[in-house]
Amino acid sequence: MQTSESFRLSAILSFSGGLQDAYTYNVRDHVFANAQTGNVVLMSQNLMLGNFRTGMHYLFPLLSFAAGIMVAEQIEYKYKQSRGVHWRQMTLILEVIILGLVGFMPPGLNMIANMAVSFACAMQVQTFRKVHGYGYASTMCIGNLRSGTESLSHYLRNRDGTSSTKALLYFGIILVFALGAGVGGVLSHKWGIRTIWISPLLLAIVAVMMRRESE
Repeated sequence: MQTSESFRLSAILSFSGGLQDAYTYNVRDHVFANAQTGNVVLMSQNLMLGNFRTGMHYLFPLLSFAAGIMVAEQIEYKYKQSRGVHWRQMTLILEVIILGLVGFMPPGLNMIANMAVSFACAMQVQTFRKVHGYGYASTMCIGNLRSGTESLSHYLRNRDGTSSTKALLYFGIILVFALGAGVGGVLSHKWGIRTIWISPLLLAIVAVMMRRESE
């Protein structure tokens, strides 16, 4: 199993993902970095109420998230066979730079900050898609909750070890995501815009873990 699919690495990414969502919601005008479904709901609601300026606060992070997916996919396509730096490490380095810069952006640049965090989150969710060989998302919960509950249902019916392992993996990822969101929410009230700097630190640790594997 590759390091990129280990539970330890996936847990670090999920903790970071939860923290980022709490950060943008609490510090950057109540916009979600990862939960684009929530952004779609709030965008549509505000646009239909005539609050066009507020609606744009949710539209642009949504578009930025889509752009992040596209960029990560292009990086994978162009550098997947590269013998130098692994393409996943490239996306991590780019995420570290982007999120590091966000911590310097004043409240007047909240929209740009939200777009940057959404872009970085999208790159992460596109780059890291498996834990122990099972598809998952490191920056959101709905898919993991569905897969975990499905696996639990299979286990209760068949009592097979594979289903119980899958359920534990998915629920473990959700738990870690929730912990990241909780920590991000608490620290956001204490550290403000600088709270995001925790994520680049965590992503740098992930890059080191992958580098050790390649060596």
